[in-house]
Amino acid sequence: MSKQFDVVVIGGGPGGYIAAIRAAQLGFQVACIDEWKNAAGGPAPGGTCTNVGCIPSKALLQSSEHFDHANHHFAEHGISAKDVKMDVAKMIARKDNVVKQNNDGILYLFKKNKVTFFHGRGSFAGKAEGGYTVNVAGKTEESITAKQVIIATGSNARALPGTPFDEVNVLSNDGALRVGAVPKKLALIGSGVIGLEMGSVWRRLGADVTILEGLPTFLGAVDEQIAKEAKKAFDKQGLKIELGVKVGEIVNGKKGVTVNYTNAKGEAIVLEADKLIVSIGRVPNTIGLNAEAIGLAVDERGAIVVDGDCKTNVPGVWAVGDVVRGPMLAHKAEEEGVAVAERIAGQHGHVNFNTIPWVIYTSPEIAWVGRTEQQLKADGVAYKAGTFPFLANGRARALGDTTGMVKFLADATTDEILGVHMVGPQVSELISEAVVAMEFKASAEDIARICHAHPSLSEATKEAALAVDKRTLNF
Repeated sequence: MSKQFDVVVIGGGPGGYIAAIRAAQLGFQVACIDEWKNAAGGPAPGGTCTNVGCIPSKALLQSSEHFDHANHHFAEHGISAKDVKMDVAKMIARKDNVVKQNNDGILYLFKKNKVTFFHGRGSFAGKAEGGYTVNVAGKTEESITAKQVIIATGSNARALPGTPFDEVNVLSNDGALRVGAVPKKLALIGSGVIGLEMGSVWRRLGADVTILEGLPTFLGAVDEQIAKEAKKAFDKQGLKIELGVKVGEIVNGKKGVTVNYTNAKGEAIVLEADKLIVSIGRVPNTIGLNAEAIGLAVDERGAIVVDGDCKTNVPGVWAVGDVVRGPMLAHKAEEEGVAVAERIAGQHGHVNFNTIPWVIYTSPEIAWVGRTEQQLKADGVAYKAGTFPFLANGRARALGDTTGMVKFLADATTDEILGVHMVGPQVSELISEAVVAMEFKASAEDIARICHAHPSLSEATKEAALAVDKRTLNF
């Protein structure tokens, strides 16, 4: 006999496991299905983010940053460090341990919140009395029934047509996190978040890195002034970024990968590399979901069709995260997961797409929320801008990292904050103040009049807000 639940969540990534926990907190009997396996074949909930995305990439970025500092920055602090070497196997092992700690943490949270966990692949069998039947294909075959189903099956890396991932020479984000030795030459296609972060990791460790980008502009979604500042820093570091390229034939051979491309000048270039990382976006994952069994609508991109509340066309079935419209961000998925659980309980879940922060964890870090200057111009919005460089920030000088700036954009009439854009040290943490301010519809003056600790990097945020009214104090 099929086990009956109030809510079944298919997928244990950020959207799924958070939805399951919130639904359980609200008093529902909840099950969560996830098929991800660790090296031993055991459960590894957390999805792409925990297993081959956000968490492991940050672990490698941290390790490579320590190595870079030891080689290039310790001396200026009076620290002598000669013949510094990187044990790549140990670095990867540490990364794997960080991932396992997160996997185990999620399993603990399921137990704590009385969420029943099923290890396997979930798929719809059809409608049933009392809701829907979902099959679980794992070590054993199981069938469960739920009144409400939340789909949180995430996304997969998009491959280049004709160049499949072999995760040996042609790598997705998964393979890029498991490289066993520093490649002499590394090529990347796509200068988005994954391309820049992985390129940064291996450049710091000694690889000769070239990033190929089809678009003529660098980080087109980022405020132009911030993107230019970031590009200047990356160029100085030796990260080679070619824009406006047209990638042609790619040959995956025994000794590496050959990428034929045409550069922005129209010149034909042959790039030889030991490894190629392809990071050209992600596609919604509905493989094996058997959506047709319940008549679930999927769009031409492969995404599940939902309304503004994450409801699908099928009553009682919801979808969140990368498998639906909107930005493919772990924290966006989490917010949708919470909102859907609360809507099932009759509450009013809240997700504001306009205040979702974005972060690229390179050095310098890049973070932003709200609209860019180019978007405000295109929308015909009258605005005021204020910037403040980290070069004039005392804490940044003490850290030895004065690259970048904070930029505020505020309504010319009301002074309401419309966007905040940052490039520089630890801006992944600084951006939260801007998110809070925008959620409360604060003005730039509100931030300018708040006392910030001295010396702190956050003073750059206050000073940029002051700059909107042309009254910075330290620049």
